[in-house]
Amino acid sequence: MSKNLVIVESPAKAKTIKKYLGPSFDVLASYGHVRDLLPKEGAVDTANHFAMRYELIEKNAKHVAAIVKAMNKADALYLATDPDREGEAISWHIYEILLQRELLVKKPVHRVVFHEITKNAVQAAVANPRAISMDLVNAQQARRALDYLVGFNLSPLLWRKIRRGLSAGRVQSPALRMIVEREEEIEKFVSQEYWDITADTLAQNHPFAAKLNLYNGEKLEQFTITNDAQANDVKKDLLKASKGKLVVTKVEKKQRKRNPAAPFITSTLQQEAARKLGFTAQRTMRTAQQLYEGIDIGGGAVGLISYMRTDSVNLAQEAVAEIRELIKTRYGAENLPAEPPVYKTKSKNAQEAHEAIRPTSADRLPESITEYLSAEQYKLYDLIWKRTVASQMIHATVDTVSVDLACGKNNNFRANGSVIANPGFMHVYQEGVDDKKSDQQDEERLLPPLKEGEEVTLKEIHCNQHFTEPPPRFSEASLIKALEEFGIGRPSTYASIIYTLQHREYVVLEQKRFHPTDVGRIVNRFLTRYFTKYVDYDFTARLEDELDEISRGEKEWIPLLEDFWTPFKSQVTDILETVQRKDVTQEALDENCGLCSKPLSIRLGRHSRFIGCTGYPECSYTRSLDEDKASAVQADVIEGRQCPQCDSPLQLKVGRYGKFIGCSNYPTCKHIEPLQKPADTGVDCPECNQGRILKRKSRYGKVFYSCARYPDCKYALWNEPVNKACPTCAWPLLTIKTTKRRGTELVCPHTPCDFTQPYELPPEAE
Repeated sequence: MSKNLVIVESPAKAKTIKKYLGPSFDVLASYGHVRDLLPKEGAVDTANHFAMRYELIEKNAKHVAAIVKAMNKADALYLATDPDREGEAISWHIYEILLQRELLVKKPVHRVVFHEITKNAVQAAVANPRAISMDLVNAQQARRALDYLVGFNLSPLLWRKIRRGLSAGRVQSPALRMIVEREEEIEKFVSQEYWDITADTLAQNHPFAAKLNLYNGEKLEQFTITNDAQANDVKKDLLKASKGKLVVTKVEKKQRKRNPAAPFITSTLQQEAARKLGFTAQRTMRTAQQLYEGIDIGGGAVGLISYMRTDSVNLAQEAVAEIRELIKTRYGAENLPAEPPVYKTKSKNAQEAHEAIRPTSADRLPESITEYLSAEQYKLYDLIWKRTVASQMIHATVDTVSVDLACGKNNNFRANGSVIANPGFMHVYQEGVDDKKSDQQDEERLLPPLKEGEEVTLKEIHCNQHFTEPPPRFSEASLIKALEEFGIGRPSTYASIIYTLQHREYVVLEQKRFHPTDVGRIVNRFLTRYFTKYVDYDFTARLEDELDEISRGEKEWIPLLEDFWTPFKSQVTDILETVQRKDVTQEALDENCGLCSKPLSIRLGRHSRFIGCTGYPECSYTRSLDEDKASAVQADVIEGRQCPQCDSPLQLKVGRYGKFIGCSNYPTCKHIEPLQKPADTGVDCPECNQGRILKRKSRYGKVFYSCARYPDCKYALWNEPVNKACPTCAWPLLTIKTTKRRGTELVCPHTPCDFTQPYELPPEAE
């Protein structure tokens, strides 16, 4: 019997495939890439048409030896590495190694490609092989050469001009620039105070809120009301005009459709896993790789999802047919569209032969294989399954309601709400968002059925203080989204880009948001000042487009490298000769040293920046940059507000944990206030029986409840209090606690009492 040798990338994949091919096939793993460029200068010979000098990767040498040994006995070679540019290059490297050893003489070589590891897909691929695509191989070689030339020339330059151990990358550097520029936007942002007026109303025993949008016949803009005194004057006028009632003058109902999101591609999977599961991009890709390569679910290993590195939103016709049958059976024919939805791939460079990320079988329900999966495997598989199924369902229908309520003659409040008339795909899945806006939250409120001319009870009018907010720092999800929108890198590289930025300590992740370090800022300033073109977003995106053109056979790779290399090398040489280290690591200040009168500058120390004298080492004056940040902290005077302790003006300030109101006479007077006064829960403190329990926020943004008499009384709770005594121990209050396992309950917070009781939240609280 003839023997066929199949090469894949991972042992897990090899194990899964072996059972589909039978005894005439041996399946071995390469364990990823088998060759890489020599780790020294000249590995890409720029003087000799960019000839690339490869060597075996040491850790995989033993796996190559096993492949060589097996090929000696085999009659045919099947290269079954991943169906992308990197996989094509791995196949080519293995082919080159075996060719050099003269092991392929008169032996057929086949390239087989499959996008899911199932019996049908694997056997069909083996039965219909193709040749190695040199267009894909050359695109990968061009990418590797570019990354080598940038890294091998820029990194030593950073070592000389800033400090040792730094690196720059073709794609990593524009990503760093994004994070630093966002931080600079935040630092330059000047917050402005504004107020809005809301009314608590009651109609048909249903409380709801409305927002003032017309006052004295004029439409309210964001900065119409800008201080406390003005807001309270408006409140007094409205209370007087209303006489305790508001009149419904207009009820506008609309129906809109909300379409399901497309099936996952690599970038959207990384974004949603970050939003909904808290996974890093690296963790997402690692877990997806496990699901793709195969997991034993009782009858041997099987691939659970299709290939996870893809830009395409297409689904195979067979998969669509299976999903539609599942929807019909599980969710009802009414949730099945007449024709399968068709999604347009956003990326012009997407490889349409690929599929979106989907379950290999929609009939394999997440709950049916829970016992075989780790916690993170289950969560990711469940996410992929739900997104895929939802993408083939009907749209959701949402009824929106907008109600105008007159307050006297020339004043108007508006309430917005919505109700889901037909959930459609929302039975299964809803896409997450990075930063939900207040108007989105308003639309999600439910309103009672109201009619024009109807009077509603005005319970209270609130004056709400706000401050404009800077753009949010990037999370992993929003950074990936921005990289994708700019066309920087490819989804398969995002995880490694983010890892490198953190590993090099250019950025840190705090509360799931990226902050640039001082070193990251210096590196970015150096690159944007002296290598502007090469960290330009458009330039980087155009280069990606050209690499894709090479992969499609539309462009030659050597001319691309020549066009890049000549001006880049000239720039490196010029910067090496003309720029001094102090030009990069020091930033002049308009201030002189108090010891020697020489100018001061911001300088880079071992771990962070500091302020030092340019007369160093003769003058050793230094001070922390944090001291300057503290003294230069944003401090806008709040009109009409005086400190209750010393009568000095109050200011809006920015501290370590965000904005607050403080006395301008600091540090003599240390009076501070939160931006918004804590809400009164209406529940008395059971500890001191003197104060009320207030709803507050911790410095990290977490809601908690504590006595208004703090610090005299330190009674505090994490869960919302209810003004109801415990039936077991008579403690004056209970709390509302919600967990995934037990749902929402009333719980006694007084230890050792263990009273619990199921509790149903009112509709407006859900």
